[in-house]
Amino acid sequence: MLALAALAGCATSPVYQRPTVEMPAAWKVEAPWRESAPNDSIARGPWWRRFDDPQLDALQERALAASPTLALAAARLAQSRATVDAANAGLFPQVGLTSRAIRFRNSTNRPLTNYNSPNASTVQNDFPLAFTVNYEADLFGRLRGTIESAQASAQQSAADFENARLVLTSDLAANYVNLRELDIELDVLARSIELQRKALDLTSARHELGATSGLDVAQQQALLDTTLTQVDVLQRQRDQFEHAIAALVGAPAPLFALARETGLRTPPAIPVGIPSDVLERRPDVASAERAMAAANAQIGIARAAYYPSISLSTAAGFDSNSLSTLFDASSFLWSIGASLVQPIFDAGRNDANVSFARSGYDAAVANYRRVVLTAMQEVEDGITGSAALDRALVQAQRATDSSERVLQLANDRYEGGATGYLDVITAQQSLLSSQRQQAQLLGQRLLVSVFLVKALGGDWNP
Repeated sequence: MLALAALAGCATSPVYQRPTVEMPAAWKVEAPWRESAPNDSIARGPWWRRFDDPQLDALQERALAASPTLALAAARLAQSRATVDAANAGLFPQVGLTSRAIRFRNSTNRPLTNYNSPNASTVQNDFPLAFTVNYEADLFGRLRGTIESAQASAQQSAADFENARLVLTSDLAANYVNLRELDIELDVLARSIELQRKALDLTSARHELGATSGLDVAQQQALLDTTLTQVDVLQRQRDQFEHAIAALVGAPAPLFALARETGLRTPPAIPVGIPSDVLERRPDVASAERAMAAANAQIGIARAAYYPSISLSTAAGFDSNSLSTLFDASSFLWSIGASLVQPIFDAGRNDANVSFARSGYDAAVANYRRVVLTAMQEVEDGITGSAALDRALVQAQRATDSSERVLQLANDRYEGGATGYLDVITAQQSLLSSQRQQAQLLGQRLLVSVFLVKALGGDWNP
């Protein structure tokens, strides 16, 4: 027992330390960005409620309840937790009960045990009943390494579940924002078509009175036909986003529909914190870090194969050729023993397994660094993109206002005979282009907000 206690302190797994990653002191930010107080213990949702859209809230709740992707991640998490329970069971003795009832006849021609006593065939009964206890002494950390690896893998699965939830909700929000941006564009086209039809009626009436040529009518008709074509193109794109949303919420695409909405939406103010926050906030970073811990434990498991494997076993029970005497004192039997297996020659198999485990750890470290660098890139892209789009939206509003004034002036000059109808056509096209660009920039700004929330790891503590 003293020897076992002394050897129990032996460990083959390297001491795990999270590798350092160079982190900048701050993001490249512009006003009105502000720092947040990170708190990894709070839930990462429901961040979408900050967009103040009841329809989006309802879709997110539906997706969380019915998404097959999230159900798959939950099942894998349950499997990993069961694996931890199975690994922990290896630390305890395994107790069993064995019993059988057989009647057998042995062979007369079986090998002799004594040349002076010839064999005879007998027919017998055998009724054994025994309790068995088996225990593997974890002297060199194989079982502890297995448990450490299983625990790290379970924690990785938990992070993967959170990441699947974040990806699901952000994908749904992105598709929803794209769909609503197309709703605004379709509304712009509808209003432009109405104006262009009125302009076509006006030019047709003036042509019938001989005030204009047929060229003016043909130009206006061509502009109207081009605009009507754009409606079909945008409607096809909208249908695709609607079908993607249906799949994310777990609904058949033919049975799913969203009514058009053209209300303007304002992105929330998102606190960005400091770059090192992503190490605590992002579930994919946590998953990559836990994968390193699991890979580190695998090195210890591989190293343990160099050392002896010691198992203790005991058994006690009864054995008799008759049920009536099975529990007699003379039928009692017992055994106790230990087995030791020490590898001597394996043609380099253990060396290869250790090398494989080390390479797996190196791969996990490289993946961790890659995930962290990608996280910082995504956050920085979201910050700079948001600032640039905010400025572009202000300029787009000015361009739309200017285009409306140009169209009004062109109409006045045309009706006064000071210019040709081509100036009116050009002004109509410019206004339509400005309005659509403004709608597209608004959609991009909302989309960047969704991606920035995803890049930062979800919701934040206000």
